[in-house]
Amino acid sequence: MTTRLLLLADTHVPKRARVLPAQVWRAVDEADVVLHAGDWVDVTLLDELEHRAHRLVAVHGNNDGHDLRRRLPLVARAEVEGVRLALVHETGAAQGREGRCAAEYPEDDVLVFGHSHIPWDTTADTGLRLLNPGSPTDRRREPFCTYMTATVDAGRLHDVVLHRLPPRAPRPVARAV
Repeated sequence: MTTRLLLLADTHVPKRARVLPAQVWRAVDEADVVLHAGDWVDVTLLDELEHRAHRLVAVHGNNDGHDLRRRLPLVARAEVEGVRLALVHETGAAQGREGRCAAEYPEDDVLVFGHSHIPWDTTADTGLRLLNPGSPTDRRREPFCTYMTATVDAGRLHDVVLHRLPPRAPRPVARAV
């Protein structure tokens, strides 16, 4: 049986965007498991995803307040068809990331993380796959807002795809008369 995954992080709703883009909501509806690596900002989006997702695995991030930290762990783990997934918001500096994470998550097959808003897909020497889906609402220094999808089948992760979202129209600027 193939399981469809949706990887999100750094949604920052409603600070960076009022809502998630429609394309992301369609991906939520199509996914069997939604993984969110933190920085929600407001509990409303967590409530919406808990209601709409078939299964949600999530952590809190450094921009998440007490209500989110009370409901979400710092590190979450889930097994999907034999693939051991771990989620965390922050992994530290890019330099040396694979080695640090391989040492910290030796029992896991895939580590989903966020914080930087920069998409990432590498594999440590130990075989740990590190994935950062970027942000669907705040591209920072990246050319596009992004999210990832993947599938799990027969105990293996397949078809990891980074999806680029179309640019949003700029908000109108109020002009003094």
